[in-house]
Amino acid sequence: MAIPAIPPYDLPGRDEVPADRVGWDLDASRCVLLIHDMQKYFIDAYRTDAEPMATVVPNIVRLRESCIASGVPVVYTMQPGDQHPSRRGILADFWGVGLSTGRDTEVIDELTPAPSDIQVTKWRYSAFQRTDFRQLLAHYGRDQLIVTGVYAHMGCMLSAADAFMSDVAPFMVLDATADFSRDEHLMALTYVAKRVGRVETTDGVLEAITATADRGIAGAERLAVASR
Repeated sequence: MAIPAIPPYDLPGRDEVPADRVGWDLDASRCVLLIHDMQKYFIDAYRTDAEPMATVVPNIVRLRESCIASGVPVVYTMQPGDQHPSRRGILADFWGVGLSTGRDTEVIDELTPAPSDIQVTKWRYSAFQRTDFRQLLAHYGRDQLIVTGVYAHMGCMLSAADAFMSDVAPFMVLDATADFSRDEHLMALTYVAKRVGRVETTDGVLEAITATADRGIAGAERLAVASR
């Protein structure tokens, strides 16, 4: 069953979101990029030539490219198609049977995962529920999470909340997430800023990743020189 068309809306401004309550600094050596449910089944509901997707998709592309260049792991969550009723559970009461196997499950072309990217099969709103996402973060020694994708007030917000409850600091990217409506998007950003994490812009995240990655490279080079 296709998702009804989502009307275009302008992205909320950073000045509309409450000030962050924490002063966490994003660090390329500590973070993971989450690309949440950017599958054709979900994105087909948007006009990709209009806001918010006209901004959100290019911004996620930019973030992914920067993370790959800086050695930051990239994790995709992807819902499976043709879910058995025992797997779908009461999610079906809200959203029906969900995706079909095939095109529905594919990530949009602009963000096709590379072999080096990590793909997590997701069964509920949060990326942490019924998955090994916590274990992946521990494996890579990461305790910060950059949250992008859809939908802001559902899977993105709840993944951020689950990260917080696992002592992983979430950074939700205002202009790299999208929702059903501007009001719901702003609600999700407000909740994250007030209760579980930080809200950032794409430019802010890119600046932090580049700066901290450069410092890490410079530090490694100094150690290499000192050890000669």
